[in-house]
Amino acid sequence: MTKTVRRSAGSPKAGAGGFRSSARYRTYVKYRFVFGFLVVPFGLYAVFVISPFVQTFYYSFTDWSGLSSDFNMVGFENFTRLMDDERFWAAVRNNLILALAVPLVTLSLGLFFAFMINIGGRGRRGEAVTGVAGAKAYKILYFFPQALSIAVIAALWGYIFTPGIGVLEAILPSSLSPENGWLGERRFALFAVMIVMCWAMVGFFVVLFSAAIGQIPKEINESALLDGAGRARTFFSITLPLIRDTVQTGWVYMGIMALGAESFAVVNIITIGPGGPDDSTQVLGVYLWQTGFTQAQAGRGAAMGVCLFILTMLLAVAALSLGRRRDRIEY
Repeated sequence: MTKTVRRSAGSPKAGAGGFRSSARYRTYVKYRFVFGFLVVPFGLYAVFVISPFVQTFYYSFTDWSGLSSDFNMVGFENFTRLMDDERFWAAVRNNLILALAVPLVTLSLGLFFAFMINIGGRGRRGEAVTGVAGAKAYKILYFFPQALSIAVIAALWGYIFTPGIGVLEAILPSSLSPENGWLGERRFALFAVMIVMCWAMVGFFVVLFSAAIGQIPKEINESALLDGAGRARTFFSITLPLIRDTVQTGWVYMGIMALGAESFAVVNIITIGPGGPDDSTQVLGVYLWQTGFTQAQAGRGAAMGVCLFILTMLLAVAALSLGRRRDRIEY
């Protein structure tokens, strides 16, 4: 007697073709599941991030005021006017200074503090590699500014720099305090902005670099100490090369912040004007806001936004290209 086994309609076909069909179906189900979770976030990202970028490029070629639906295409007129605008070039100059100086100072301090907290202490408790005494408390202390918004930080430092009532003026002797205050002198105003930006971000990089240093096996640093390497030699020969990718990423991130939101908030809150005195602290973000919203020249402001976008991309590509290394160190 012969028994016939019937295959259900939903089961995969026998043979190589059936197995291939089954594998394709499982792949389809897997990616359908992933796509179902990502379609909403990607849709929101496209609407609220990508779409404004595209619209900014479009409006940069118009004379749109930002207050009405009527506008005309003017080609490259907005960009041509920017090339002849002294305030625009003053803002570009200040942005470039901030994009180079602020990451350099902030990351250098972050690296130093992170190294001392994790490796820079004297050997104790039977460990050859250890941080300075009270390392955990220092991490919390350095990270404290991250609990505050940049607007609150800028307002606090604004009071510190205020002539007559500022803490800084009370601490420093009168011979070292500028006559018109730190924010009232052209030669000191941008320097004061840098101090605020660096203070606000150092704690973040202390924690970031501490996490990166914590991934380095202790045996590597212990071997260096046994070979007689000091703190400076250990840092430059071992620690820094092993966390180079983290430092490079931090540089790009801090550079973008110095060109965009961070510099806009600090300059807009604490400086005279804002952007003064005499455009000594003017940055593209603030000038864009003044032009596009205060002066109702949205088309010209959009052109500044395009220039700021291009400048940011160029600096990011330059930082990533200069920091690239062919030989990767793995551990």
